[in-house]
Amino acid sequence: MASVSLKQLRKSYDGKTDVLAGIDLDIAHGEFVVLVGPSGCGKSTLLRMLCGLESITGGSMSIGDEVVNHLPPAERGIAMVFQSYALYPHMTVYQNMAFGLKVAGQGKAAIKERITRAAATLKIEHLLERLPRELSGGQRQRVAIGRAIVREPRLFLFDEPLSNLDAALRVQTRLEIAKLHRQLDATIVYVTHDQVEAMTLGDKIVVMHEGQIQQAGTPLDLYQQPRNLFVASFIGSPKMNLMAGTVAEAGAGGVLVLLPSGEAVRAYVDGSGLRTGMKVTLGLRAEHINESRAGSEVFKGEVSVVEHLGEANYIYVSREGAEDVVIRGDGERHVEIGQPIVFSADSTAFHVFDEGGQALRRLRPGNMVSAARSMMRSV
Repeated sequence: MASVSLKQLRKSYDGKTDVLAGIDLDIAHGEFVVLVGPSGCGKSTLLRMLCGLESITGGSMSIGDEVVNHLPPAERGIAMVFQSYALYPHMTVYQNMAFGLKVAGQGKAAIKERITRAAATLKIEHLLERLPRELSGGQRQRVAIGRAIVREPRLFLFDEPLSNLDAALRVQTRLEIAKLHRQLDATIVYVTHDQVEAMTLGDKIVVMHEGQIQQAGTPLDLYQQPRNLFVASFIGSPKMNLMAGTVAEAGAGGVLVLLPSGEAVRAYVDGSGLRTGMKVTLGLRAEHINESRAGSEVFKGEVSVVEHLGEANYIYVSREGAEDVVIRGDGERHVEIGQPIVFSADSTAFHVFDEGGQALRRLRPGNMVSAARSMMRSV
């Protein structure tokens, strides 16, 4: 396997508009990197450039110590697994897996050894003599992955490989890909629009929007410390609750935000760059909201929709003069649509984003005493 380094990588089709605008990204040997973002953000284009199916307009792309800007796909040492499986319908599973090796000039004994080993890893030994039409969707995807494995590439590329599978098969195949990564110690770049896939598979998640990387980091980093409003609203299901407000007081020890609905909310973030009267956005995850007055910041509303998931309820709350809020509640609790509800959250749970949508640094527990004293003086 090999590392990957992208330096100021650009892609433009008309010479004027950049589809990818200066991508900088380093992928370590053996790392599982997931590219996520909305349709049209450039994630599939970036994958195709890694594969060699798209030309590079500017910048540098290296696999290992080799710059591959102008290398054809066959010389890059990569293997790609497509969304559509791309199996030859007239060939058996064995023949599909062997085809690329035959073209590369491998001998029959070497081909058989590689296929046998890959089939055992993927548990498809009993399928080797079947045609693709005799396989389920999950089996076809495993064959497509097996065809990539036998090539023993430096880099694996996955382009939304689970999107054609039903829910149960997606979970099963996702687990198989995770196990495969550990077994092969493979370097993998994986494109998906599914946040669950991204959060559960990736060592590193790269969030893209309008041809640029918005944030790259571990799943937990992106979830707990989103860099900006886009990442905050994109990562997480349901997405982060966002509330527009105005700064009443700000300092290094915290921020007091006034909401249009009349509530004043304390947030323990570094507000030293803010001024009174500035517009900000509060962020709050659904699971950080209490269905009671137990938190330091209390709100009122009315239940508009309830989604029952079994172990939890997602309670959608309408608030007069303010944005709706989603609460992750106790699945055992019965909630009526239309009933009034009181909910709360701790001041430590809030994120704050400035007028430009950039996140302010949340304070660590050790900073809470000074923050609390500062905020108490404001009320």
